[in-house]
Amino acid sequence: MNLLFVCSKNQWRSPTAEAIYRNRADLNVRSAGTSGTARRSVNAADIRWADHILVMEHEHKVRLKEKFRLELAHKKIHVLDIADDYQFMDPDLVALIELRVGMVLGV
Repeated sequence: MNLLFVCSKNQWRSPTAEAIYRNRADLNVRSAGTSGTARRSVNAADIRWADHILVMEHEHKVRLKEKFRLELAHKKIHVLDIADDYQFMDPDLVALIELRVGMVLGV
């Protein structure tokens, strides 16, 4: 299963999610950001690659739909509803990501 985690600047939330799930044999993971100043910006190849797209905020879903309308035609975007209030690998962020991803995908 290919999981794409998306936040704004690909600094704290989505890289944390990628790190959490990176070593699972049953998952392939990537992270990216919607901002032009993101550490790694999401692109059309990421969207095509992903089985599941998990965004941190509703705003990220809106941005993806605006930019990748065709690539998202048959894709579901899951909003994890995680605010930009955490640093990379913050224990509270890790727990929240694990809870929300578990609720959405059962992993």
